[in-house]
Amino acid sequence: MYSLFRPTVQGGASRRITVQRAAWKIRKVPSAEGIRRDESENVLEPFIMRVTQNSEDHMEPSYQPNRFRRKAVQVEEAQRKIIELVRLGESEVVRLEDAFGRRLACDVHAANDMPHFRRSGMDGFAVQAEATAGASPESPVTLEVIENIPCGSRPAKAVNGKTASRIMTGAMVPDGADAVIMLEMTETFERDGKTFISIKKEILAGQNVAPIGVEVTTGELILEKGAKINAGEAALLAAFGIGELSVFKRPRVAIFSTGSELLDIHSPLEPGKIRNSNTYMLAMLVRDAGGIPQLHESIPDDAELAMRRISAAMAASDFVITTGGVSVGDYDIMADIFDAWDGTMLFNKVTMRPGSPTTAGMWKEKFLFALSGNPGACFVGFELFVRPVLWGMQGKMEVTPPKATAFLGEDFQKVNAYHRFVRGKSYVENGRLLVKQTGPDRSSLMLSIKDSDCLIVIPPGGSGTSAGELVDIIKLGWAE
Repeated sequence: MYSLFRPTVQGGASRRITVQRAAWKIRKVPSAEGIRRDESENVLEPFIMRVTQNSEDHMEPSYQPNRFRRKAVQVEEAQRKIIELVRLGESEVVRLEDAFGRRLACDVHAANDMPHFRRSGMDGFAVQAEATAGASPESPVTLEVIENIPCGSRPAKAVNGKTASRIMTGAMVPDGADAVIMLEMTETFERDGKTFISIKKEILAGQNVAPIGVEVTTGELILEKGAKINAGEAALLAAFGIGELSVFKRPRVAIFSTGSELLDIHSPLEPGKIRNSNTYMLAMLVRDAGGIPQLHESIPDDAELAMRRISAAMAASDFVITTGGVSVGDYDIMADIFDAWDGTMLFNKVTMRPGSPTTAGMWKEKFLFALSGNPGACFVGFELFVRPVLWGMQGKMEVTPPKATAFLGEDFQKVNAYHRFVRGKSYVENGRLLVKQTGPDRSSLMLSIKDSDCLIVIPPGGSGTSAGELVDIIKLGWAE
């Protein structure tokens, strides 16, 4: 395996050798298991600074960041760039009881009709409809009861114009009968040791009888490739005797949070430091979207260390998510990494708030997502860009988050240069769908995330958006 980073060397006749601010020589990198967390070997030989060599014995360091030169793309364009590169994952066979939340790796067709026998729709009596012609309270029709048919049994006797069979809901309708009359519409009595019913109302042929194949016919497509297995799907599969099924493997997603300010969640608070919450938020979002989160220790503001760990994670996962270090600050190491790596940059700025520095790239058919370190922006970036990849790898047909419209329940006064995606809560009032913010619209705040079921899309420009205006909303993935 080779590193995902490349050397970048510029020079000329004057022997001035320039090494860009984050360029690395390619060397073989051990597998993920082979790299220890306390690895001290310079696996990627970083050259963090711009180095100018004027003579053999004099080297002067200088640093010229180019992270400000970013071309912003629209959200839809960023999504398109990602989605067109998504590849289906591999499949595996699992037991039905273990398939909840998984997605089918192939179409499923009905092996038989459903129902495969004529089925009673309620408790009552199986009769020939024409035998009830003219029935009324004044002139009831009398039929002899010849059999009692419980669920799961096969009728032994056929019904004719003078007989009826007592039948239970879901039981097999006997030959000769073409309708089931409700128990409440009959009166039962005994005469000469036999049981009879009195019917005081006509019944139509086919009433309360489910014909063979009324739900599904043999060979019919019942579940499409990519369908998510929930309770209804499990019931359908079980009904057709499918105890094992082929599903897409759950993508393995490596998660890193970056920043020297981060503490382990079990550590006591320290001045100027915060606990690493983004890793656990992302882990739950990955799991909710069907993936397997691989949680890694947070990375301090050390570009070389980040290079090693991300390289190793790429080898041991299907793709990598990082959070933090994507902006234009002096310690935003992910910007350096994307400048140096040997992959394809898809975008490094999106016309949205929060999370405009959100960055994505592709290396050997594996994505690297660098999301904002602010919790709100990280959350929005995942929903807009990462969830579609997880869905697509598992065969889901529509991978972008579903959209709808709703009325804004309260004023939103911020003026926006970009589209703003506001964490919101939907509710119904007087028959109308409304949305409102779940808290202050600040990307650094996380309390509002737990109450959100949608993102309110506020268009750019203007003087804000007023209560009662119609706005677009994006349904959050976990509400799928």
